[in-house]
Amino acid sequence: MKEKKDNLVCSFCGRDKKDTNVLIAGINGHICDHCIRQAGGIVSEELDTREKSELSKSLQLVKPFEIKNFLDQYVIGQEEAKKVLSVAVYNHYKRLTFKEEGGLEIDKSNIIMVGETGTGKTLLARTIARMLNVPFAIVDATVLTEAGYVGEDVESILSRLLQAANYDVKSAERGIVFIDEIDKIARKSGNPSITRDVSGEGVQQALLKLLEGSKVNVPPQGGRKHPDQKFIELDTKNILFIAGGAFDGIAKHITRRMNTKSVGYQSAKERDSVETENILELVSPQDLKSFGIIPELIGRMPVLTYLNPLDEDALKRILLEPNNALIKQYEKLFEMDGITLNILDEAIDFIVEKAVEFNLGARGLRSICEAILTDAMFTLPSDENETKLVVDAQYVQDKLGHLVLKKLKAVS
Repeated sequence: MKEKKDNLVCSFCGRDKKDTNVLIAGINGHICDHCIRQAGGIVSEELDTREKSELSKSLQLVKPFEIKNFLDQYVIGQEEAKKVLSVAVYNHYKRLTFKEEGGLEIDKSNIIMVGETGTGKTLLARTIARMLNVPFAIVDATVLTEAGYVGEDVESILSRLLQAANYDVKSAERGIVFIDEIDKIARKSGNPSITRDVSGEGVQQALLKLLEGSKVNVPPQGGRKHPDQKFIELDTKNILFIAGGAFDGIAKHITRRMNTKSVGYQSAKERDSVETENILELVSPQDLKSFGIIPELIGRMPVLTYLNPLDEDALKRILLEPNNALIKQYEKLFEMDGITLNILDEAIDFIVEKAVEFNLGARGLRSICEAILTDAMFTLPSDENETKLVVDAQYVQDKLGHLVLKKLKAVS
């Protein structure tokens, strides 16, 4: 009996017990550590293949052209930004279903968008979230601080994504995060800080590990309010990060760079030729660095795009054309009270003219419309005899001639 035990072999590969590190006994056989590792690899690969196959079926790849067409229904103009976003989201979908071949890995391309306030950065993010089959979270960078200080830690970004994924870790690990107001965490000075910059450079440093891809311990309910909660490990390798910011004042960094590029008469002629209506078209990573974004963060967000400021034509189209256009919203609000709202073209032109004057972008349109229609929305629902409201240029001018106009000018 003793001799039989000494001659034990693996039932799978036939190795003798002396040639193995561990030989585990079963009911009618044995398995060695070599076969266990090999079987584990096969099972892991099979499950990964099956998961990617199921994922590719559920995602239903949407081509960039189709994504842009969807964005066109809600966002006016900004063709370059819509094109860049469409390609980035499409490539993100493809990365999720890609099987590594010969050591080849496809890196993710995080995006940073630069544009004035009211040009549609957040709207682009919210709109693209409507059509995605992956979890999508929008977070605000202004509330973030370095770990250990009052405010939210950067891990709270992933907490929002977990909530959007209904706490499904696998689903969250292929999600998309939009970080709004990224410019508000710029360095307070152009040089590296020798003291603690807890809401600027400190936050940028903390974001690095999230953007590049690492395993992060995430507090599912937020960091400090629930100190006893268990952490959830989240791998950020396949999470796409999109950042947007107004970068107020970056134009002077762009013009300074363009004006100091070279010397001589020829360079002066070249400088004259690069003048453009939208200086943000010329934005480069160097300008972000001058603004106060650290080079490490810029390197982890390789795709840089811009949004054009809104001109009169774009503002008029925003009022009338999108599926959720402002005028359509107000018409529906009045219709619910049995009132027909008719805003004449001359009134539309006057509203657009004032919006350009106040320089508030698309948000200025809503401020002006509210100022014009507030009195009507207050009185008409109670007046059963009134079933129609016609808004002409004179009506708009009368309503904007009050204190509201001064307030709007103060904001601009």
